[in-house]
Amino acid sequence: MNAVNDQNTYGWVQVTLHWLTVLFVFSLFGLGLWMEGLDYYDAWYREAPALHKSLGFVLILMLIFRLFWRFHRGLPSPLPNHKTWERNLASLVHFFFYIALFSMFFSGYFITTAKGQALEVLGFIAIPATITGIESFEHFAHEVHELSAFTIMGVVALHALGAFKHHFIDKDRTFLRILGR
Repeated sequence: MNAVNDQNTYGWVQVTLHWLTVLFVFSLFGLGLWMEGLDYYDAWYREAPALHKSLGFVLILMLIFRLFWRFHRGLPSPLPNHKTWERNLASLVHFFFYIALFSMFFSGYFITTAKGQALEVLGFIAIPATITGIESFEHFAHEVHELSAFTIMGVVALHALGAFKHHFIDKDRTFLRILGR
């Protein structure tokens, strides 16, 4: 498999970025749900959020690279059996994923920095607070973060159903292409 995409297939870079994104999104969602149940005396009370923030930071860096790669290397052409509405819906879903994942990052950032402390990630990077002192801003950011997380998971489920529809009902190569075949 080539590193770059061609007219018919995704290259290994795009395939790897897609599946790493899936892994990170599911991991962050699961970790976020688990963290909600931790109390102050739990051994993971401080460690889990630090891990969550670091994974979220790595995901956003990966998404930036993924967007760069997508725009500079292009995507395979749509399959000829794809209807116009399917192409438009696929574009809309992918656009949604990027917007929602960036929303997750920034809302997470604002949850952490709303009271003026820096966002510390990977144990050695501190991203300074930019917007502070707004009443209930942390609460608002948390609501956006949570709503975005559940919405992303819902759209992921629909995205997967669409891929399976293409594979099992339409019997086309849509799903196989993102597997690198």
